[in-house]
Amino acid sequence: MGRLVQNHSTNIEGLIKWLKKIAEIKEVKTVTPASLSKTKGKGEKLILKVTIKTKEGYKLLARKGKLVQEVFLVTNLVEAEIKEIIKNTNPFAS
Repeated sequence: MGRLVQNHSTNIEGLIKWLKKIAEIKEVKTVTPASLSKTKGKGEKLILKVTIKTKEGYKLLARKGKLVQEVFLVTNLVEAEIKEIIKNTNPFAS
């Protein structure tokens, strides 16, 4: 079971709830939400997607409305496994 590092006081609404579920996965060591910024998009639902591989794991992007937030995941899992975890832990899926 990994840990969720909360460095920032502001996060996209609902993101922390989702990241807590991801942090409960045994192979995930650390989940760190990072910088929050604005974009031109306007998607209504919170989405989380894998963007690039880093030395220790992967960088993910969380998007909702006009906000986008980086999330760093420290793990030995491969990208396909991370995508499956994202799909299975999504608290907003119907």
